[in-house]
Amino acid sequence: MRTNQQRILELFQSHILPQEDLTALLTTYTPEDLAYAQSLAKKLREEHYGNTVYIRGLIELTSYCRCDCHYCGIRAGNPTAERYRLTPEEVLACCSNGYALGFRTFVLQGGEDPYFTDEVLVPLIQEIRRRYPDCAITLSLGERPRSSYAALFEAGANRYLLRHETADEAHYRLLHPKGQELSQRIAHLEMLQELGYQIGTGFMVGSPGQTPEALAKDLLLLQKLDPEMVGIGPFVPHHASRFKDEPAGSVELTLFLLALIRIMLPKALIPATTSLATLDGLGREKGMASGANVVMPNLSPQEVRKKYLLYDNKAFTGSEAAESLEKLKTSMAAIGLAVVVHRGDPVDRLTSSIQVQSAKGSEKHV
Repeated sequence: MRTNQQRILELFQSHILPQEDLTALLTTYTPEDLAYAQSLAKKLREEHYGNTVYIRGLIELTSYCRCDCHYCGIRAGNPTAERYRLTPEEVLACCSNGYALGFRTFVLQGGEDPYFTDEVLVPLIQEIRRRYPDCAITLSLGERPRSSYAALFEAGANRYLLRHETADEAHYRLLHPKGQELSQRIAHLEMLQELGYQIGTGFMVGSPGQTPEALAKDLLLLQKLDPEMVGIGPFVPHHASRFKDEPAGSVELTLFLLALIRIMLPKALIPATTSLATLDGLGREKGMASGANVVMPNLSPQEVRKKYLLYDNKAFTGSEAAESLEKLKTSMAAIGLAVVVHRGDPVDRLTSSIQVQSAKGSEKHV
């Protein structure tokens, strides 16, 4: 019978394992297994990305949402949620501030707000592209029609983040109201790939009803989709959701999964998420120890940050705020990593060694 470390080594060598082996790993791993997986994950990150940490400027566009996902603080059915929409002028001001700080990727994130039609978004994206031609523009605005994805891509958007949340159909139905289907979410991710977007997806760790078998399915879906970006974080309950009394997800399990994802997808861009930092004051640093290489400080206006509350106790201050970028640089340097001014594209199979050398030697540091 194989040990967990033998399974992890096999994953390192082939980048895939059968579902039963992944389930066994997630059910029986030990602190020693976690440390072993982290060592291999860090080796792969260093091989493809050197010691670089990429920053993305998060702009929380709107707290309105037509969806009613059972776990979410800005779901349509939450009457206590504070609603707002940023104006195009406010978004451009966030980009201006972020560019001056060294951000070369802007992430426009929000609920599925019917106000933000193509007529509103296309001119905004075109203007960001005109002003900052050297930057990547990432969207995270939920499910939209194919024609909308195409129009936004044509306007200048490069990347689209759309978490699948869980790859288990029964679990998906537990987390979402009738009418939202896992098959539809996966179809949208495939549609985005067909249109030319770099895609990002991911899932919550420890959400209500989640099983090790469901997590194994998540990993296999990631392997199938082969996204450029993968974002996972522990479940954190919101006081106005049906899951308000459920326990938060495990930081340790999140770290183990981060390491497994880096081993499965060596060239992916993987953030140490805000939810990880929310549950653990050193969550960002611990995420890097598991192979993460991206952080997403918040460029949103201070007055709206507490309104975009997907879950309780969201980290707002310290290195989460763009104003504390110097603190982020210091904390990353303490663990041997360097925050760089770079749009941070996924490593290409033919140019990974060139990019790593550039990152080690010639990048301008923040």
